[in-house]
Amino acid sequence: MGQIPSEFFLVFLGMVFVAVFLLSQGLVIPVFGEASKVRKRIRARLGLLEHASNLPNMQTVLRQKYLKRLSPLEASLEQLPFMEWLAQMIEQAGHAYRAYRVLCLGLVLAVAAAAGAWFLLKLWWVALIVAAMVFWIPVIKIASDRNARFAAFEEGLPDALDAMCRALRAGHPFNETLRLVAEEHKGPVAHEFGLTFADINYGNDVRRAMLGLLERMPSMTVMMLVTSVLIQRESGGNLTEVLERLSSLIRGRFRFQRKVKTLSAEGRMSAWVLVAIPFVLCAVMMISSPTYMPMLLKEPIGQKLGMAAFVAMIVGIFWIRRIIRIQV
Repeated sequence: MGQIPSEFFLVFLGMVFVAVFLLSQGLVIPVFGEASKVRKRIRARLGLLEHASNLPNMQTVLRQKYLKRLSPLEASLEQLPFMEWLAQMIEQAGHAYRAYRVLCLGLVLAVAAAAGAWFLLKLWWVALIVAAMVFWIPVIKIASDRNARFAAFEEGLPDALDAMCRALRAGHPFNETLRLVAEEHKGPVAHEFGLTFADINYGNDVRRAMLGLLERMPSMTVMMLVTSVLIQRESGGNLTEVLERLSSLIRGRFRFQRKVKTLSAEGRMSAWVLVAIPFVLCAVMMISSPTYMPMLLKEPIGQKLGMAAFVAMIVGIFWIRRIIRIQV
């Protein structure tokens, strides 16, 4: 009775990991949150606002001060090309640890996984693939935490706007409404509004503080809030009425997102089933007919057919993602 080579079994597990990861990133659509393209447009708009105001980028200024407090080795690690992006992602995820520690953790996990794969299979290319996959696990976890925090912030934003409206009717100034929201609410909304209030309270102007909020929370709802506040402060108007309408608009937008998510549930479930079927059938054949898979995988044409099927599956995942992706 033939046995499946261990390296092919590991490659099979790697294919399962890649397929599930791509499918989860493309089809597990949050009720709240923005697509990456929308966030890029928001960052571009933020850059134009800062340039028009002749103000330095807040993240750049804070990062320069942060690097001065590190040792030479830590500063050199933090100045790697992608470390600024990673540091910003960590901050947006609500974590306080440093970016170079995430890099070191990924390297340690990658080396340990590669050593284990080499000890079991004695194949350098398999160890390299395993190390490359394991290295990104901390970054994936941070990205997941960031998306969850963005969703929690936007979910609590309408209630925060209502609290600001009540405070403004009671006669409180705008910066005091931010403090009241930070004290009365919990979660990311309280934390971010507290940072914005502290920014104003320590001498920064409202425009710079609101742009800093948009830098930390790059979403369309926050951009609407920041734009409304800045326009009201420059041209005047009833800020309470503007915030009330904005709160109502955000709630309506969330209701629409929930409805679209409900209507697309069947398509997303179909995508999971279509992607799972090949792997489930392969596992069933490994159990029911142990001599079939070794015969297929040992032949060069069988290996090529397997890789072609996997590539076609990846193309199908992106195609399904394009069909049912929510762009709100």
